[in-house]
Amino acid sequence: MRVPEIAVLAGLLMSAMAVTANAYELSVTVTLDGNTEPVANAVVSVNSARPGTPVSAEIYQKDRAFHPDVLVVPVGSSVDFPNRDNTQHHVYSFSPAKTFNIELYADRPAAPIVFDKPGIVELGCNIHDHMQGFVVVTDSASVGQTDASGQVTLSIAAPDTVSSQGKVTIEIWHPRLPDNTRPVTREIERGSAPAIVALNLEPEPAAEGSLDRLQQRFREL
Repeated sequence: MRVPEIAVLAGLLMSAMAVTANAYELSVTVTLDGNTEPVANAVVSVNSARPGTPVSAEIYQKDRAFHPDVLVVPVGSSVDFPNRDNTQHHVYSFSPAKTFNIELYADRPAAPIVFDKPGIVELGCNIHDHMQGFVVVTDSASVGQTDASGQVTLSIAAPDTVSSQGKVTIEIWHPRLPDNTRPVTREIERGSAPAIVALNLEPEPAAEGSLDRLQQRFREL
């Protein structure tokens, strides 16, 4: 190997080591406000200069419900909506991040939906009022969902996220937030392990009729 090639490889290795040295893991536990009950499936993210890589995913309908009911994808991802029920569905969204309308269908739609802007996309079915789902579209690679114990660990690039006071700003979203059209913002200490964040959430909705207002808004479009 020639000397110039060795120099280039050494430079790349040093750059990679520098990025690794500046990265760290941030652990967050999300609980219900007023007690220590863990909140599962909360979406936690940190703004990052590293965008996620678009993926192909699906949200299928089975037993008149969306599976999963919350899907987190990077900007530019495509999502298919196969129907595995023995009845037809009519999937739609009028959220600002993505408005679409897949009219009454069985089996599989003609094409997936591409989610090209970050934001919270609420899904409904114009046939079955109680069906509700969400696509969380993110432009950050530092994102994850809490597990059954309310915990999630994110890989963070320090220079992008740590303030001069050593604090990190995180965004947290859950479908039962009082305003579930956007995440809430919290500041936590970088050194806390794990950081504990409490959320004020609405009660679990009834299995049927939980989308009455969403259904009415669809009919008024």
